[in-house]
Amino acid sequence: MVRRLIDISVPLQNDVPADPPGYQPSIQYIDHQQSLPGMLQFFAGLTAKDLPEGQGWAVEHVTLSTHNGTHLDAPWHFHPTMDRGARALTIDEVPLDWCMQPGVKLDFRHLPDGYLATAKDVEDELKRIGHTLKPLEIVVVNTSAGAKFGGPDYVNSGCGLGYEATMYLLERGVRLTGTDAWSWDVPFVFTAKRYAETKDASLIWEGHKAGRHIGYCHLEKLHNLELLPSTGFTVSCFPVKIARASAGWTRAVAILDG
Repeated sequence: MVRRLIDISVPLQNDVPADPPGYQPSIQYIDHQQSLPGMLQFFAGLTAKDLPEGQGWAVEHVTLSTHNGTHLDAPWHFHPTMDRGARALTIDEVPLDWCMQPGVKLDFRHLPDGYLATAKDVEDELKRIGHTLKPLEIVVVNTSAGAKFGGPDYVNSGCGLGYEATMYLLERGVRLTGTDAWSWDVPFVFTAKRYAETKDASLIWEGHKAGRHIGYCHLEKLHNLELLPSTGFTVSCFPVKIARASAGWTRAVAILDG
């Protein structure tokens, strides 16, 4: 059997507008020469000429949020409670069997930026691809934002899934979802406009807040989803284990057999 791996993660990097202003990561790169003083201090009497070609090690210093890059959000990120009252799980408590399961891709690239996908949209797409959801399947949503990663309009691009669409998935046993957009919800710029018009606070982060009623995780800032079939692949997305955290970075990979 030939197994094909597709990287569905984005890299952490400087100067790429993959987050709102003030929320970007910062990476300081230290090369093999810049690191020499730090390396030599560990070994009394060692000089640069004693090392192969006088080279030390390369290292990076990184300042970032757990929500930079491709990451898995824990229920704790959404609300203090889940499952209608239980304490929400932090990222180090997320069941590992949620994080490697058969995948299902919903193609919503045709939906406009700021569109709030409904349960009917999800149901119609599942009918189109001829799939019935099974418990623990990982559902990823390919939006128009995926093609805009790295551009200035990325954060405000793509459709979002609100409370109704999210609950449609969770009520069928899905516990992990994902999107190639900046957020599982509609981009904030569109929600802010709707809130200004209606003063209805239930519109704000409604897809995330569905976790109050059924606990779940989701991946944000996925990539290359257009390369995936609708079904017939496995998603692996184990998060970095950070104690008591709301999210963890992940090298999300789609595994295709055959």
